[in-house]
Amino acid sequence: MADLVYQRVISSLKEKIDANAYPDMRLPDERSLAEQYDVSRSSIKRALSNMSEQGIIFKKRGSGTFVNPLYLKQDSYFNYSGSNLGITDSFKSNGQKPGIKVLDFDVIRPDKDMQDNLFLQASEFVYSFKRLRLLDDKPFMIETGYIPIKLAPELTEEIASDSIFNYVESELGKEVNKTYLAISAAPSDEEGQELLNLKENEPLGVMEGIFFLNDGTPFEFSTMKLHYKYFKYDSFVDLDNH
Repeated sequence: MADLVYQRVISSLKEKIDANAYPDMRLPDERSLAEQYDVSRSSIKRALSNMSEQGIIFKKRGSGTFVNPLYLKQDSYFNYSGSNLGITDSFKSNGQKPGIKVLDFDVIRPDKDMQDNLFLQASEFVYSFKRLRLLDDKPFMIETGYIPIKLAPELTEEIASDSIFNYVESELGKEVNKTYLAISAAPSDEEGQELLNLKENEPLGVMEGIFFLNDGTPFEFSTMKLHYKYFKYDSFVDLDNH
């Protein structure tokens, strides 16, 4: 429940920032926000810390908390950071209605690469699924994922038709909060041309990576093929520890 509280605060603050509710770029102080949302100071601290990690806001010592002006100017579609790395939360839909169509859902034995990526034994099984991501019913991404059954034994095709990472957080009490992503571009293949309505001479954006639970356990190996029009990505880098 505490997780849902701070996430609601984040969602609300993002909406207000996008609506230019803070024209001077300064957010109210923590005490005021806690009173405004009727939540604890700790929930506000967690929400602001999360937003700071995403590069949405920054704290200026002795002056307060401010909106990052570059965040307002960004036109990227993905921002993989924060406590939940699901595309439902990381995708900037600009008012378009997101949707998911499950194309395939199965249980398979992992091959050697998958065993290595997910730290599995040959005798263990994984869920294998393919999903088509939509915006206003228009396809923009093909996602192929593999999740060890032992980490989400109750996973179903119905759950896969929504946010799997939100299910992990709300039902399993865990977070998918780290990822290693390889990002590249490639000529569109037959699948991309068919499902994303790409022409032969149009490229694909490709994102391939391993997603980790907050305890460091590899949770999912995923490959995402994106329509090139949606292949825009921003990242926020904290150099304090370098």
